[in-house]
Amino acid sequence: MTEIQFSRKVSAALTGAQAVVVIAKKSALDKGWHRKALGTSWADSLDPLIEDLSPGDLGAVAGTYGGKGAPRRLFVAALPDEIGRHNSPTQAESIHVCLSKVSAGKAKKVAVVIRLEDADHYVAAACAVARSYPLFSRSTGKKSGKVTLKVAAALDNGKAVSPMKEIKPTVEAVRLAARLVDTPAEDMKTADVEAEARAAVKGIKGVKVRSIVGDRLLAMKMGGIHAVGRTAVVPPRLTILEYVPPKKARRTVALVGKGVIYDTGGLNIKVGGNMSNMKADMGGSAAVLGAFVALVKSGCPDHLYCLLCLAENAVGPSSYRSDDILTFHSGKTVEINNTDAEGRLVLADGVSYAARNLKADLVIDAATLTGAALIISGQAVSCTFTNRDGLEERSVASGRSTGDLTHPILFIPEFYKQELKSKVADMRNSVANRMNAQSSCAGQFIYNHIEDVNPAFLHLDIAGPAFRDGRATGYGVALMADIVRNTTKADLAE
Repeated sequence: MTEIQFSRKVSAALTGAQAVVVIAKKSALDKGWHRKALGTSWADSLDPLIEDLSPGDLGAVAGTYGGKGAPRRLFVAALPDEIGRHNSPTQAESIHVCLSKVSAGKAKKVAVVIRLEDADHYVAAACAVARSYPLFSRSTGKKSGKVTLKVAAALDNGKAVSPMKEIKPTVEAVRLAARLVDTPAEDMKTADVEAEARAAVKGIKGVKVRSIVGDRLLAMKMGGIHAVGRTAVVPPRLTILEYVPPKKARRTVALVGKGVIYDTGGLNIKVGGNMSNMKADMGGSAAVLGAFVALVKSGCPDHLYCLLCLAENAVGPSSYRSDDILTFHSGKTVEINNTDAEGRLVLADGVSYAARNLKADLVIDAATLTGAALIISGQAVSCTFTNRDGLEERSVASGRSTGDLTHPILFIPEFYKQELKSKVADMRNSVANRMNAQSSCAGQFIYNHIEDVNPAFLHLDIAGPAFRDGRATGYGVALMADIVRNTTKADLAE
């Protein structure tokens, strides 16, 4: 396991390091930034690596053995000088790509020194480091033991940047979220997620946790969460974490996460290998839990809720069926026409409870909701669907700031409600035409359940970036935390 620490000075990170990774733009390395930042005689030994290194589109890494007085292994990661206009100026993706290529061998103490264009880029760089060193593993191979990785950052002038207060809790929360998603469903059932949530906030002043479990969901008119999970061995639940700040709250914010701990597709069962990796379908709940923990640990002025909509979309004698009509917390009825469009069902109950019962001024949901989201924005960028112009702008800005990139999709209810029309209920749960903006239609389904209340609403479809190359990323933790911190009253206005 790798323990990640942050140093105020580069020299502190380098002390005792057996391997060192230096990360900077190629042009800065060509100008000798590494010598200014490291302040050591052995920094010159990186020059030949830098001279021959071409960063390509996403960065490149080269390594060598250190000489006299130097750490045993030295690596340099050259980041590209130019990026696309929709990319994050933090180059968090490139930092992650480069670190994923570094193999420090048997080194127990590793230092990572990163050049920042701006001190505000530190959170994004730190999160890139976090997702490069995941916590979960069941490999029976030779164990390397505990590795300590010390991170330091410096500006172009070589001056070190002190880590801000939110970095440590955010990095820990990113790794927590990734570990929960990486854990297979046999060990991460709905009750286990609740237990992890309780453990994550244990001892934090001002936080309370409660759950609505099993048939109690029906008593609360939460027919969506109940139906999706009712046939599983461990019952579905809505786990609610609440944080009350010590001073008068600025506003009430609710983070709602899709927590389908495994998605078989239900009776519309996934075929052709499409069920593989469906442990990742609780990535939204992991992300909102991580954001909640990061916010309360770093100081949040808001009355904050985290709602984990937890269910296993299993198959059994009591499975909900296509043609069933469910009644939701909103009071609306839904004719089921696809049991594999289940995430929106659990979220509909969650956001309605947040808006109606909790009176949230801002409702943010996160979900690995649609495969169409990957077609829209790819594997590294989520989709933003919102009923507020200012909130859309805030979401995109927070994505660029944290490296958790997100891009707007269309909010046009009059176009997409027709895709969900039913002749026997208020709506159906899946689209009539799969070629008509599926991801917007999915967001529209969720919004249908709070449209009459009309809170500021932000839906994040994180199906692409939450789980990549067989690994969870902890995507969305930093993004949502930044949105909550920086959203203004004007952003929430109609």
